[in-house]
Amino acid sequence: MEYVGRVPAPPLDRFIDDIYCLTGVPRHRLMNVPPMPSAHLFLHLGGPVRLWDSDRSVAPAVFTEGWFMGVWTRRFLFEYPEHVRLVGVHFKPWGMSPFVDMSAAELCNRWAPVDAVWQRSGDRIRNRVGDVASATETLRVLEEELRSRLGEAPARGLDLVQHTGRRLETSHGTIPVGSLAEAAGVSGNHLASLFKAHVGVTPKRVARIYRFARLIVGVDALRPVDWSRLAQTAGYFDHAHFSREFKDFTGHTPTEYLARQRRFATERRGPQDFGPMPAD
Repeated sequence: MEYVGRVPAPPLDRFIDDIYCLTGVPRHRLMNVPPMPSAHLFLHLGGPVRLWDSDRSVAPAVFTEGWFMGVWTRRFLFEYPEHVRLVGVHFKPWGMSPFVDMSAAELCNRWAPVDAVWQRSGDRIRNRVGDVASATETLRVLEEELRSRLGEAPARGLDLVQHTGRRLETSHGTIPVGSLAEAAGVSGNHLASLFKAHVGVTPKRVARIYRFARLIVGVDALRPVDWSRLAQTAGYFDHAHFSREFKDFTGHTPTEYLARQRRFATERRGPQDFGPMPAD
């Protein structure tokens, strides 16, 4: 598949890591997606997309158009259609908040159709990007739409969440949350409350996801992997804790995960492949 993406211009870059188009025939239909430090908007212009939560009590979902996803704290499965034409937004963990009129907690670990979040606008957006031929023009249309929906004034507490979140991002989740609250001059409970409103989870949970993301991106399946060194670099100093969290987030032990990675290590990979792993 072809991936064309870019960081949007300010002020959108405060809230969005990248906007992108993904087109073509997928090498693998079914992907196992671990928690990553982002929220998402997907507009699918191809066939239906199916998703399964690793929590088996949650019913599977099928989307034929577009959907929002808040921050996920557990893995899920994603099935591409036979031919992909997808337009996406990778929001920073706190980045969806100024674009939607609801608490981020309502979208945490959930999928929601675009029209359920942006009332009666899904078809209009899809029609705008669906009629555009080039990826460059599609991204221009998407960026224009996002800019029109960005609130003029930040919601209460969002600036603090953004500042603190950026410190978690740049430190890959290794800064103690207590130190962040102290530096911000607020209590840990107050900071947690603001994060739940604008991210959907506590800063401690966000730190865990950043820490894991650093670890998983650092795995090079074409070379010997020193799990102890990788774990310590990412901030895991308890091997048992590292092993449990790795299994929770990927569904595999580190050894199993590496073996699966090596099955696909010679395939050409794009940005969409860092984190997700083929499950078919």
